[in-house]
Amino acid sequence: MDKNTITGLVLIGILLVGFSYLSRPSEEQIAAQKKYYDSIAVVQQQQEALKAKTEAALANENKGAAAAADSSALFFNAMHGTDSKVSIQNSVAEITFTTKGGRVYSAMLKEYKGQDKTNPVVLFDGDDATMSFNFYNKQGAIQTKDYYFEAVNKTDSSVTMRLAADNASYIDFIYTLKPNSYLMNFEIKATGMEGKLASTEYVDIDWTQRARQLEKGFTYENRLSELTYKVKGDNVDNLSAAKDDEKDLGNTAIDWVAFKNQFFSSVFIADQDFNKVSVKSRMEQQGSGYIKDYSAEMSTFFDPSGKQPTEMYFYFGPNHFKTLKALDKGRTEKWELNRLVYLGWPLIRWINQFITINVFDWLSGWGLSMGIVLLILTIMVKVVVYPATWKTYMSSAKMRVLKPKIDEINKKYPKQEDAMKKQQEVMSLYSQYGVSPMGGCLPMLLQFPILMALFMFVPSAIELRQQSFLWADDLST
Repeated sequence: MDKNTITGLVLIGILLVGFSYLSRPSEEQIAAQKKYYDSIAVVQQQQEALKAKTEAALANENKGAAAAADSSALFFNAMHGTDSKVSIQNSVAEITFTTKGGRVYSAMLKEYKGQDKTNPVVLFDGDDATMSFNFYNKQGAIQTKDYYFEAVNKTDSSVTMRLAADNASYIDFIYTLKPNSYLMNFEIKATGMEGKLASTEYVDIDWTQRARQLEKGFTYENRLSELTYKVKGDNVDNLSAAKDDEKDLGNTAIDWVAFKNQFFSSVFIADQDFNKVSVKSRMEQQGSGYIKDYSAEMSTFFDPSGKQPTEMYFYFGPNHFKTLKALDKGRTEKWELNRLVYLGWPLIRWINQFITINVFDWLSGWGLSMGIVLLILTIMVKVVVYPATWKTYMSSAKMRVLKPKIDEINKKYPKQEDAMKKQQEVMSLYSQYGVSPMGGCLPMLLQFPILMALFMFVPSAIELRQQSFLWADDLST
């Protein structure tokens, strides 16, 4: 190999090394390449995981479909039918049921008018409200919303909606309206279902309702419409009325759940308590015709053997304090549905409950218009608080008269170290003229609860609904 060839090879080698050195990737490029290959690996892992989930979902779906088929086989004849309506009524309410799901379809209150002041108030109708009961057997859930019931034992004020497996095996939903009452008994009783249903002693319930706008003022009605519930042996609580809200109450025992409007409520009550309760409230848009969208999920006692029925109640009616209070008569454990009528904080509520409402009812009994009743009630309140008002006024007047003398004392003792002497002279001046610095505050504090009681009572008084006075066509708004 000659000298020129060797020189050429060396130069080529230098060029290759130099090019490799100059063209090598930077640390940023190396990191980017590493990230790129890592991302490819992640995508591959995600695709493999998605494939596994898809296969599992298909398997579960097939398994669930088979379970559903087995569950529906129990009530195979009830899977198809005619969706017909059945109504019961008394002097104050008419409740309509649908055979599809055996549930309440609509609730109409005969003694109250809608916004048109012509037709009766309808709390809900059709798909505004839904209710489904979930029973169980070994294969899965039996959701009553998917089955057709048969209306049996129909009377003017009662009906039994029956979900039949066969002639000897069925689940009855027994609805009975009490005479002249907005309260409806609701009983679930199984017959011949032992061994066909799981031995679990509970039934799950899904209940929803879009609360209609029943009053003219959306903002005001929305402010006073809220999902309310009562904890067993404890106080009544509620979700926020001003925003979307929800709450999981866990294993807390609940006496009742209410979907509340300003003046009317749909209440679901359980004698054996509700458990595993989850409640939700969603705001509706103004102009939609609705105020809130309520929903509740819960469980309650159910005996598949049929030895003990499930005892529950519905209340579809007005938020009238004495009407709701009367439902506790004769009951050992009070429902306290009267708490649906908001009357203020404890002291103010006490004044309204024992004084304001009774005086209001007494004045209403005279047959006067509600505007005159409010006027007289206001005058009576002013008379009651007059001594305190007068004392406040006199104390304020005396303080104004003494102000020049107090200013002279302040000028006499301008220094901070003379504060004690200044205070002594001011108090001596008060004593000389019989003035108390608290003379204006204490009387005001005494009359404040009475004035606040009236302020809280008026928006909750259903008696004022659609009552006109002078230029006002609805005093409740």
